[in-house]
Amino acid sequence: MRSVRLRYIVLCVVLLAAGAGAWQLLPSAGARDDPITVGTTDEVTSLDPAGAYDAGSWALYSNVFQSLLTFEPGSPVPVPDAAEGCEFTGLNLQTYRCELRDDLRFSSGRQVTAEDVKYSFDRVLAIGADVGPRALFPALRRVDADGSTVTFHLGARDATFPQKLATGAGAIVDRDRYPRGALREGHGVDGSGPYVLAAYEPGVRALLEPNPRYRGAVRKPGGPVEIRYFKDSDGLAAAWQARQVDVTHRQLPPRTVAGMDASAEGVQMTEAGSAETRNLVFNVRPGSPMADKAVRGAVAALVDRPALVTGAYHSTVEPLYSLIPRGYAGHNTAFHDVDPEPSAERARTLLREAGVETPVRFTYAHRTGPTYAAEAAELRRQLEAGGLFEVKVLAVEWRAFQKGYTSGAYDAYGLGWVPDFPDPDSFTQPLVGRGNTLHNGYASARVDRLIASTQQYGDRGRAMKDFETIQREVAADVPLIPLWQKKDYVVSTTDVAGSPYLSDGTGIWRLWRLSWI
Repeated sequence: MRSVRLRYIVLCVVLLAAGAGAWQLLPSAGARDDPITVGTTDEVTSLDPAGAYDAGSWALYSNVFQSLLTFEPGSPVPVPDAAEGCEFTGLNLQTYRCELRDDLRFSSGRQVTAEDVKYSFDRVLAIGADVGPRALFPALRRVDADGSTVTFHLGARDATFPQKLATGAGAIVDRDRYPRGALREGHGVDGSGPYVLAAYEPGVRALLEPNPRYRGAVRKPGGPVEIRYFKDSDGLAAAWQARQVDVTHRQLPPRTVAGMDASAEGVQMTEAGSAETRNLVFNVRPGSPMADKAVRGAVAALVDRPALVTGAYHSTVEPLYSLIPRGYAGHNTAFHDVDPEPSAERARTLLREAGVETPVRFTYAHRTGPTYAAEAAELRRQLEAGGLFEVKVLAVEWRAFQKGYTSGAYDAYGLGWVPDFPDPDSFTQPLVGRGNTLHNGYASARVDRLIASTQQYGDRGRAMKDFETIQREVAADVPLIPLWQKKDYVVSTTDVAGSPYLSDGTGIWRLWRLSWI
């Protein structure tokens, strides 16, 4: 997820030294020490790592918690963070062992131990929150702690397990502060990451201050940062225009990004090819009209991605015709191969041959926000144009939306996806594997076998044919429809250094890279 090449539109950062870079230099006398403000429309579902599996929550986790491993920018290979080192033992890729550093302390001052690591993983599996990260570890059977050694025992080969440890799902918590069988209540955070959470108002702000006890892969924590959360992209745009925030990331309105003058004085803007995708997800449980594959196929035959991209998104995203996006090995165009162009005739034929009465009525839900509303309106227009469908659109606040789709309340819904780690597996097992995080009821024994096959190869090139086959299977079953792949934009004022390194097109926020010039 970090093998993304950035294209700098404007970069007004003066590099004062080669190699380590200007961000590592000590500030000069009189340097600013007030927080840099970062604006976003992402939401934090839970401050407890066992209770969230979304971009907004994990962006915060990557700064206040620590995992055994982490990723360096631009590299797909995880490196030690809380660990001295980790490795598979034996050749079967089912036992993974890590040695914990001996100089780690939680922000409370208590030493981080191997028992804390074991406890953190045990509670993720035990709590099994509906919107938690348990789905990322289907093969994890047991975690042992012995002195400074942590050993993970897997029920099946999984060459991607080290990458999974480097995500927010691997966050280490203080076992004295987090209950074993339930999510922690309140707004407290006890981690060992580069920052401590000094203040928090849900949906409003999070104040992060450097953690003086941090030891790990980040060589020099940055200065204080205040994250400001906005209900929608228009609110974020207004705050940026008023310079109430110094940096913006996820999500300015598409029309704002498309019309932004990158040469304007006082503005620097970075665009990265991104692995973030968005899917139209179908609830395939019995009782939903989308349980019928012919109905799902008819919707897929009508969706006009280019119209969606140029309309609702002002060409700030790109059409996507596969589960695995461009830039990842194994990408193909499986959905385009089935439906090269939108075709009302093909949709009508699929429904007629399956004996489905028209119009098919169904609910489509999305998270509240003007961009998502514009997307939903365009999808509804496309699907209703020929009289084959009647779509009831529901705009739902984020947490209620999560509860709704996990419980099967909607027939279809729009969901974005940011990969957990830089491997095609991040788009297969979590999205279409049994017990997937989309909670749409989809399960395929053949797809599950193919996913297991991809995970057995340490040489990831050997898994490419299986990844391609998975995508063809998904295009035939249609449990979801890939809509677009997003470009990633970070916009900041020119008195902030490091903004091009904040994000590499995935969900990790490297807030420690930000500093005042």
